[in-house]
Amino acid sequence: MSDASGAPQRVRVTADPDWYAPAGIALGIRVGDFVFTSGQGPIDEHGATVGKGDFEAQARQALANLALVLKNAGSGLDQVVKATVFVTDIARHQDAFARLRAEYFVPHTFAESFVQVASLADPDWLIEIEAVAVAG
Repeated sequence: MSDASGAPQRVRVTADPDWYAPAGIALGIRVGDFVFTSGQGPIDEHGATVGKGDFEAQARQALANLALVLKNAGSGLDQVVKATVFVTDIARHQDAFARLRAEYFVPHTFAESFVQVASLADPDWLIEIEAVAVAG
């Protein structure tokens, strides 16, 4: 996919419904054979936070959102080359996420940053995940 000049075409990745459309941002962007996702939080397709106070429920929702965005871009969790995981409490959530990572990403063959932040887009969020993946 390239434009008339030969440069890779940028294609917005969406879903139906697109839970980030009201915020004016893309769920992800595909450029050539790469997909760059926006941070996927623990929200349902209508933008409502899932699992308030429950890290595992929130992480599973964020991972499901990430998987759907990647699928809609022609990729998948097995194609991730770099992930950044933002959490509000590393000490409490690192081991739980390690178990989920082993469940969702088999095998774990990508680069990852696991970062503690003071807050996420919604104060009830405990996790947000963004990724870069190959497609095609």
